[in-house]
Amino acid sequence: MRINRLIPLLFLLVLLFFNAKYPLEKEMVKLTRSSVSSITPHLLPTPTEEKAIVTRVIDGDTIDVFINDKKDTVRFIGINSPEIHDPRMPVQCFGKEASERAQALLSGKNILLRNDVSQSNRDKYQRLLRYVFLLDGTNINKKMIEDGYAHEYTYASNPYFFQKEFIEAEKGARENKKGLWADGVCIK
Repeated sequence: MRINRLIPLLFLLVLLFFNAKYPLEKEMVKLTRSSVSSITPHLLPTPTEEKAIVTRVIDGDTIDVFINDKKDTVRFIGINSPEIHDPRMPVQCFGKEASERAQALLSGKNILLRNDVSQSNRDKYQRLLRYVFLLDGTNINKKMIEDGYAHEYTYASNPYFFQKEFIEAEKGARENKKGLWADGVCIK
């Protein structure tokens, strides 16, 4: 009879121990820039990858794809290219070139889309937020920055998985005066 009384108490102690050691996800503090790089990768949730086909390049950082038997729009995580379709402003310097480069890299291609668990699934315009990879492993988000067709972009100070790489890629493009960073291309 005494053991039957101890079982609920033992269960409660075990539950309290595990809750203290592994807090509930809703109670976890948002990651800061400095803490993202200090986390051991095996402790982070695993990103997912999905195959898709590019049906249209909208501009240097947005594409339409056919995925899961339907059309969807994808906004690239961690980059921003000059605008060509914003009705509130004229076409930005190097916007046409950025769009053409994305088109040359992606039009009609089979790609892999990878989410980032540190970012929302969709933005305020309901576009999927993803990293875009060619089937050979090329990270298109990073390539657009490296080649000078986009710059690194951190939305709402929310760090993302490839942030350090993208910042370094932009630094290299600026130093090597590639694309929109070339002398005389865009007045800065």
